Amino acid sequence: MGTLELQGEASEFGMDPVRLERVRTHFENYVSDRRLPGWQITVARSGRVIWSEQHGHRDRDAGLDVADNTIWRIYSMTKPITSIAAMMLYEEGKFDLNSPAGKWIDSLRSPNVYVSGLPTAPKTVPATEPVRVHHLLSHTSGLTYGFQYCHPTDAIYRAKGYDFGSPKGATLETVVDDWCSSPLRFQPGSGWNYSHSTDVLGRLIEIWSGQSLQDFMKERIFDPLGMSDTEWFCPEEKLDRLAMLYVPAKRDSIAATDMARGATHFPSWHGGGGGLLSTAYDYNRFMTMLLNGGELDGVRLISDRTLALMTENHLANDADLKDTAVDSFSEDGQAGVGFGLGFSVVTDRRKNKSLMSEGTYQWGGAASTIFWVDPVEELTVGFYTQLLPSSTYPIRRDLAQLVYGSLVD
Repeated sequence: MGTLELQGEASEFGMDPVRLERVRTHFENYVSDRRLPGWQITVARSGRVIWSEQHGHRDRDAGLDVADNTIWRIYSMTKPITSIAAMMLYEEGKFDLNSPAGKWIDSLRSPNVYVSGLPTAPKTVPATEPVRVHHLLSHTSGLTYGFQYCHPTDAIYRAKGYDFGSPKGATLETVVDDWCSSPLRFQPGSGWNYSHSTDVLGRLIEIWSGQSLQDFMKERIFDPLGMSDTEWFCPEEKLDRLAMLYVPAKRDSIAATDMARGATHFPSWHGGGGGLLSTAYDYNRFMTMLLNGGELDGVRLISDRTLALMTENHLANDADLKDTAVDSFSEDGQAGVGFGLGFSVVTDRRKNKSLMSEGTYQWGGAASTIFWVDPVEELTVGFYTQLLPSSTYPIRRDLAQLVYGSLVD
């Protein structure tokens, strides 16, 4: 277990400590009026943690406060880790980004695309473009999520047992086949849709590496970076550190105890699109590695050139998510934000109406967590809480304007 310690004074790193207190005050209000049970925030500059705060409860009913070592469900903040894992194998020559995923996944060899009809009798046409590996990394594959309730293809997933969960006894191989044998939402590369793409990527990592996804991540990422609390479930000896999960109820938040139990059991499959538990200390290690161009404390996971490619906009015609995303759930549906290979990327901060530097890359999780890396300002920020869904409050934009308003150098 790592310990989150301050590594410098905010004023020494170009941040006003008085202005940073606005961050704390603002989010204390989220707790005092019960919109959030509790939270933890880290701010680092030049790879050093210079401000870290927590407030409220990790379990309100049990009277347990948020602590430095609180374990959080990071949900889709798993995706950037999986994307890094895939690109580590790319650097070993295991695949080309233009390679059709059907080369390894039979159900993607001849995909069909939905055009009309009911979910029970969809009309489809053959895909005009293979689903390529880069489509999976950029969520432009045409795959979807059953829980989105936006389109007949979502309903097809739900009919197969995929809403916010999966059928009993499922394995990564069986769930991938179920999704990939379903009609695509659109022609590959022609749109952006938040989806199981990164879960499919997790299956490819297993095929390319010859290891289970969990073993690959532990041996090649978590252990080398010292992320000892980042796991796929919470073991019994750490249960007292695991935060409770909450859902909104009017302007309150209430414990989702049944859903919360899922994190205490070893999952039947590890897809790469979600499912990891982590701590602020561990995820700060991951963010610092990214800020350093793929290296941390003498351990290099990935080339800085590869990371630079991943954090450029890969949407067709250099478009943003506002113009490219179909009517689906999105962790980031703003103008001036593109999408790379595993991260959203700020491409035009004027369109985004944000203080974030162009080139900042980020992603969040379903329980309202968020992280970002700003290479221009050498800034990394992590926010951790446990409120489903992430769209409940404008936490992420609130956080960004308050943090950037603290930069004074």
